[in-house]
Amino acid sequence: MRSQSLELIFDRVGHFGRFQIVLYLICAFQNISCGIHYLASVFMTVSPYHTCRPPGNVSRVLFHNISSWRLEDIWILFFTGHEDRIVVQLQNGEVWELTSCHRFRRDEKSGLNSDYNGPKSSFPCVDGYVYDKSKWDSTVVTQWDLVCNREWFAKVIQPVFMLGVLLGAMIFGYLSDRIGRRLVLWSTSAGIFFFGIAAAFSFDYYSFMVARFLLAMSGSGYLVVVFVYVTEFIGMKARTWACIQMHSFFAIGTMVVALTGYFVRTWWIYQIVLSTVTIPFVLCCWILPETPFWLLSEGRYEEAQKVVDTIAKWNRASSCKLSELLSLDLNDPVGNEPLEVKKHNLLDLFCDWNVGTRTLTVWLIWFTGCLGFYFFSLNSVNLGGNEYLNLFLMGAVEIPAYIFMCLGMDRIGRRSILAFALISGALFCGVVMVIPKDHFIWTVVVTMAGKFAIGASFGLIYLYTAELYPTRVAGRGERQHGEPHGEHRGPVLRVPLQRLDLPATGAHEVPAPDAAGRQHSQLPSLPGPVRSQFRVQWWRFTETLLTAPRWGRRAGLLFYVGRSPSAPGEPFIAVVAAVEGPSPAPLPQSLEAA
Repeated sequence: MRSQSLELIFDRVGHFGRFQIVLYLICAFQNISCGIHYLASVFMTVSPYHTCRPPGNVSRVLFHNISSWRLEDIWILFFTGHEDRIVVQLQNGEVWELTSCHRFRRDEKSGLNSDYNGPKSSFPCVDGYVYDKSKWDSTVVTQWDLVCNREWFAKVIQPVFMLGVLLGAMIFGYLSDRIGRRLVLWSTSAGIFFFGIAAAFSFDYYSFMVARFLLAMSGSGYLVVVFVYVTEFIGMKARTWACIQMHSFFAIGTMVVALTGYFVRTWWIYQIVLSTVTIPFVLCCWILPETPFWLLSEGRYEEAQKVVDTIAKWNRASSCKLSELLSLDLNDPVGNEPLEVKKHNLLDLFCDWNVGTRTLTVWLIWFTGCLGFYFFSLNSVNLGGNEYLNLFLMGAVEIPAYIFMCLGMDRIGRRSILAFALISGALFCGVVMVIPKDHFIWTVVVTMAGKFAIGASFGLIYLYTAELYPTRVAGRGERQHGEPHGEHRGPVLRVPLQRLDLPATGAHEVPAPDAAGRQHSQLPSLPGPVRSQFRVQWWRFTETLLTAPRWGRRAGLLFYVGRSPSAPGEPFIAVVAAVEGPSPAPLPQSLEAA
């Protein structure tokens, strides 16, 4: 069975019909929950103004010559970053000076005043802290006193969460190939709900961190697998837009966090409300079928046929027989065996100079995109003004960014639009650094522009990486039959072509290669002996296929996969007709290329 034939299924049952739309919306809705939990810590770990709690009941409070009866009434005048001292008089007559992390008792009797030069005794904040509750009734910081010498406990909450994201992507990505996409979607979605609720009812800091870590693994596992899941159900005509717009639902999750944080100011209630977004998906995820591609790879052809029949029924299209469409002989012992997946490891990403350079470049882009994306999102509450509105805008600006990316990449190419987005994001980061702090409106505007740019690049890099490193799946039947010498063992891809009329290179005879095996059309070395004359015809991919330039042979034609000298910005294929005389060999509408 040839892997490119799997795309023919969508030609028969529909590329993005009613079945795919319903399935897509169900899966995309759960992306909202993932976006929620990735950024929930923005408000959950807020560290409010605080001061040491005095060792007794307070009778009077003095702060900057302003007197009050209650300690909670002075927060409007308190500024962090300064050693502002609050003077309090206890009911037993003692006078104490309080700071954010220390407290001092005046050893000599004095009145409630700021001018005291006598001896003082320093004491640690063993009685806890008094927090400003004007914005939040409670946060994780106030729950477990994560301030002063325990401040670093609060600072590691998000890094530990991102470590869970890393491990979840690795573990569940592997499991999805072993046990199937559907089972992983079920388990990760249940984990998102369960561990989200568990975090809200944590009895101490450490149980909270464990729950958040497992929540991160579940959310990351879902995001990785759902991208593959929807890709395997949607045909190539709608696949690019559908995959990129999955990120728009993640952005909606960011906006939900802002709205929930505005209305709910107690951290554990806030966490419960956010976790309930997963409930609709958990209740209906059981109706999601396994992907026919994975079933075929496991040799479960009857189950794959049932899924295809269901898709055709929903889409009101005629179904197709997989045994005929994919040339399967189910009575053949070879045909009954599952597809064999070639094992790969990290070293395959550095198999040669070109692939190694590409790998390092992609890693750098991923690092840059992730760093910029979460910097703009997590730092939005520190820009000034209304922090809830700031975070909402950081999520809202992503949606037009993804639309812009979908439109731009089809017109000027993936690489150009990605470079433009990354460079623009870097420039906006630099501009933010020079804006004065009191001009917070301009800071928010420029930050939104930066999030637009980096969000667009972050959405594209998913698709770009998938195109740079296609999955290699070969049928067992092909592996057991000999292939002509010079042909590449591995997957066979159907390359949709569109003929180009390029004056400089199209349908012109070119000289035969010289002694070094090269010729004047800027093509690389020809493989093996060639005819004395040949013609070059340039064809453009209608679907982007990025690959290292190389030669191949198929159906009596020599072909070169690379870029046109006349249009170096787009991927092209040059079909070289190896024929005698001036007439070219018939050129196909599609070329099966190894």
